[in-house]
Amino acid sequence: MRIILMGFLASGLLLAASKPAEPKPVVEVPAAFQNAVPGPAATAEWWKAFGDPMVGELVTRAVAANRDVLVAVERLHEAEASRTGTRAALAPSLDANTSATRLRGGANQGVIKVPSTAAGQNGGTFVSPFETSVVSGGLTMRWEADLFGGLRKQDKASQADARAAQDALADVRRIVAAEVVRNYVELRAAEDQMAVVRANVASEQDLLELISVRVKAGLATGLDLERQATQLAVAKAQLPGLDAQRLAAAYRLGVLAGQPPTKLVEKLENRAAELAVPPIPAAIPGDLLRSRPDLRRAETQIGAAFLRAGAARADLYPKFVITGLGGRQATDVAGLTLGGGNYFSVGPAVTLPIFNYGRIRAKIAVQDAQLQEALRNYEKEVLAAFEETENALVGRDRAMQRQRELEAARNSANTSVELARELYTKGLGDFLAVLDAQRQQFQIDRELAAARSDVLRSSVGVFKALGM
Repeated sequence: MRIILMGFLASGLLLAASKPAEPKPVVEVPAAFQNAVPGPAATAEWWKAFGDPMVGELVTRAVAANRDVLVAVERLHEAEASRTGTRAALAPSLDANTSATRLRGGANQGVIKVPSTAAGQNGGTFVSPFETSVVSGGLTMRWEADLFGGLRKQDKASQADARAAQDALADVRRIVAAEVVRNYVELRAAEDQMAVVRANVASEQDLLELISVRVKAGLATGLDLERQATQLAVAKAQLPGLDAQRLAAAYRLGVLAGQPPTKLVEKLENRAAELAVPPIPAAIPGDLLRSRPDLRRAETQIGAAFLRAGAARADLYPKFVITGLGGRQATDVAGLTLGGGNYFSVGPAVTLPIFNYGRIRAKIAVQDAQLQEALRNYEKEVLAAFEETENALVGRDRAMQRQRELEAARNSANTSVELARELYTKGLGDFLAVLDAQRQQFQIDRELAAARSDVLRSSVGVFKALGM
């Protein structure tokens, strides 16, 4: 008894000395967020703010059928099943067993033979060899009294794993939704640039016909005609590359929606509405940490690692187990009835680790390292989230600024083209001035279309960074 009490005391001292420290993630808030004020609240279905119903339809398909989403769903099922298995360790277990054997032996095998006392027969001995069948059936029970909380900590850790799997699923859906909207923006941006090119081709074609008439009238030279034909061919050459970009975005949308790449091409050719620039809420650190599922997952993983570190330390304590068994043994099936062949045993057992070559200490060290790993991973995720949000907000602001500048430049370019054409038509200007003005106008139109798509694309990045 004295040895057992000394073992309890030693285990308690070891556990107190090796208690895991509470995780305290420390991440500084970036300066850009310190003076942030709440903006308009964004809804969960933030893509509706873009004003195109096709976007919502594609996102709904993708978050339900995307293969990455389906993999995350199965991982959630795996975590939930593991949680059920871990919880079962807290309850008693009861198993049934049966066996049938044929043996030759005697008392050494635990079977005796009662000698016959019938008249005229000589009685045998209890230990004389003989052959017989042994049929047995019974129940075994085991229950560990979790006095020091090791099993309960494992159960709570598995619950945390299930919550982390839920957050991982939400994070995959967040990323997939953002990718769908971004690729849809890329698709419409390619179409917008193709529309700019087609308008320029039509304008160049009209000017080519005008120059052809002037050449026939002797008011222009053949050089002017060839230059304009070259300008028209260069404009037409822009279309194949843009169409390839459009198809690539359409194929990507098909894969994101869990369908063959070419499945949605025809459907996406029908444009329901023009994409609108959505309002963006201001970013607040607290809201960011609560809304992003990847940060919630990383935080939950810290809690799970902390619980497992505590469960590892519980192995330093004694384990109290109640075991029991009962059943019936006979030489044939008919003998499996209540009677002298019944057996049972029940009682507590105590195990105390004394010498195990540092196995428990090594397990504790592993869990401590995993706790620190989860802590550092959380800090990394928080910093990356702040960086992503800052970059997204700055990118959208600069994209809108560039769009405003290009809109002003486009107005000037339109005026320049009109003046150059007017002067050339009246014979007061050189045709090179017309070509230069048209080239500049076309370039600005292309850049303006790209700037508009950059604003939309950066808006998607902001919503994604905010975890919406």
